[in-house]
Amino acid sequence: MAAQFGRRLAKGTVTTAVAAAAVAALSASQAPGVTTQDRQNAGSQPSTEVNPEESATGNSPYYTDLPPLNSPTPSPSTTPGGDGPIGEAEAGIPATVLDAYKKAEAALRESKPGCNLPWQLLAAIGKVESGQARGGRVDADGTTTAPILGPVLNGNGFANISDTDGGEFDGDTSHDRAVGPMQFIPSTWAWSGRDGNGDGTKDPNNIYDAALAAGHYLCRLDRDMSVQKELNRAILSYNQSTEYLNLVLTWLEYYRKGTHEVPDGTGALPSDRSDDNNSGAGRNPSATPPGTSRPSGPNSTPEGGGSGSPSPGGEGSSTPKPPGSGSPNPPSSPPPSSPPASPSTPTDTVTRIENAGTGKLTATAGDAFTGKIAARTETKAGKAVAKVRVRFTIVGTTDATFSGGESVATVVTNSAGVATAPALKAGEETGQFTVRATVVGRSVPALNFAATVTARQADALVRTSDDELACAPGDEFEDQVEVKATYKGAAADGVAATATLVTSADDATVNDEGPYFKDADGEAVRTLKGLKTDADGLLELPKLYADDTTGTFLLRITTTGGATLTVELKVAAATASPSPSAS
Repeated sequence: MAAQFGRRLAKGTVTTAVAAAAVAALSASQAPGVTTQDRQNAGSQPSTEVNPEESATGNSPYYTDLPPLNSPTPSPSTTPGGDGPIGEAEAGIPATVLDAYKKAEAALRESKPGCNLPWQLLAAIGKVESGQARGGRVDADGTTTAPILGPVLNGNGFANISDTDGGEFDGDTSHDRAVGPMQFIPSTWAWSGRDGNGDGTKDPNNIYDAALAAGHYLCRLDRDMSVQKELNRAILSYNQSTEYLNLVLTWLEYYRKGTHEVPDGTGALPSDRSDDNNSGAGRNPSATPPGTSRPSGPNSTPEGGGSGSPSPGGEGSSTPKPPGSGSPNPPSSPPPSSPPASPSTPTDTVTRIENAGTGKLTATAGDAFTGKIAARTETKAGKAVAKVRVRFTIVGTTDATFSGGESVATVVTNSAGVATAPALKAGEETGQFTVRATVVGRSVPALNFAATVTARQADALVRTSDDELACAPGDEFEDQVEVKATYKGAAADGVAATATLVTSADDATVNDEGPYFKDADGEAVRTLKGLKTDADGLLELPKLYADDTTGTFLLRITTTGGATLTVELKVAAATASPSPSAS
């Protein structure tokens, strides 16, 4: 009885208080390292200014099924094709889905070792969002066999998020919907999507791509998942609900106790959702606190993961239940009063966003921009507004990123109304791009900052050896030409260079005779492009060969930034030794 009760919140009979008691019981029996107080304290409360677009899922509905009260119990037998013990059915994770979580953990261990992301956290979120891709209904490449879509986020019981992807991922050109096994909304996937299976595409419907993206999303802002407060904040960034946080933490500890692999398509399917009237959320929809899910009405889909099929007679229904059925508002109760109008938030007072002292933004490829990007939010009267979310987005063809490798960052304004973006780092792609600052939750004109990435350059080139470069006609030069590039006295790494056998000191056209390089086919070439100095600013040219022409020839090496070096090459016939005179 207890195990069955813990497995699911009984429909129509479980109040919020009972649900809290169930979580507490699970915490006591399964998670000695994480207490209920840990879940409810530091970092667990979402901001009072909740914006659905600030969460991975847009605060879409999710599955509320709880794990069994008993931890997985090892058994002498093993799963088919697996090497783990068979425990509770709920502990089984479909093979491909489990593989995706573990591969994502391994990738994050390399790219963001300070995050300490456990794969069990991805499993916990995947369970709550889509029931592990609907029990592992994925193909061999990890793509779901049918789309997993959340309800239409049109403001009818859910957030109102207008279409951002032209229907590319969610098939809706009017509003966004959460997509795939990890339930990303398209606007979040646009910057957080990853290619987890190496097929060259970023598909939210693929569990490898979605799991890796979820890992990066959780680890952004240099979070450390081994620190409870930062773990809590990361989970809340996925869905801004304390109930969601408690649920994910509960599944996290359950999976940490033990899990095993089951064949794809045979995983346990959840049944209760946060937008069911019977799952402890049968309140007046208009009084639902920010960040919690509400009945979706007619817009939920039968495919939904975190937005799965509605419970029978559940979603959006306003028909009163008979007394004693668990309804919080039986017919004899007075109708709930309308909530008082919320006072305006600081965001509501913002009418413009201004440059807060940001200067010219330039950087050499691979280097950090020296200038900081700062924006100030103001009222119509020009008064600074604090506690406003400002989103900085990198726009344009560039591989520049903010610290942490992300292209989007959201910062809250300080007491002076200023939000300063994380440090901006240039990639290898040169040219101009834009950093756009917008006020989250408020339609005011965006503020654009122009940024320029210039090519790595050198202002000096020298040979690393003074040895003469000479050979006989038809022979090859014994020594290869090596040069060192510097910029302002420091080694210039990654600088592009060109090497050309020129006609003369005053004529830079390519010489059609004399020394030459060889291409991959062994053919003579006298110009090499696409060369780059190494990390120490060194560049060693390929071996040089001589034709039958004798004389002194010139090799000219030029780099981005204007550094030039001309090297002499001599081709001369060997001098014969004099014959000994007759005695």
